[in-house]
Amino acid sequence: MNARKRRRVLFVLALLAGGGCAAALAVAALKDNVLYFYSPTDIRQKHVGAGVVFRIGGLVEQHSVKKGPGADLRFVVTDGKSGIPVLYRGDVPALFREGQGVVAAGELDAAGTFQASQVLAKHDEKYMPPEVVAALKRSGRWKDGTP
Repeated sequence: MNARKRRRVLFVLALLAGGGCAAALAVAALKDNVLYFYSPTDIRQKHVGAGVVFRIGGLVEQHSVKKGPGADLRFVVTDGKSGIPVLYRGDVPALFREGQGVVAAGELDAAGTFQASQVLAKHDEKYMPPEVVAALKRSGRWKDGTP
């Protein structure tokens, strides 16, 4: 192999190595952020700190919805094993109610209450996001297609 071919091969190998390193750094930087949401049990186990923006998903716990002054709404998101209190200021979707699947975006405060900036409810009586189904199955609450 002459010097010109050797330089080309070395250049291609260096390019591949650099691309591999960049991909590894990107994957390492994402860590657990590739998940669509965390269940309440995941949040407790991973010790998610205050001020970290993420999504929480599960069911709205029965008898937990409390309307506050103005547009304040308090409720508890549960996966059957544990629950996280949520505070949301704003209008919730028309399909939001107790016992239904919900995904909320926001962050935990220092007291452990999830301060939601957005609340998403399921589409209809039969639909539940696949991630919520998986979290309910992990917690042992999913049986025969109904939570």
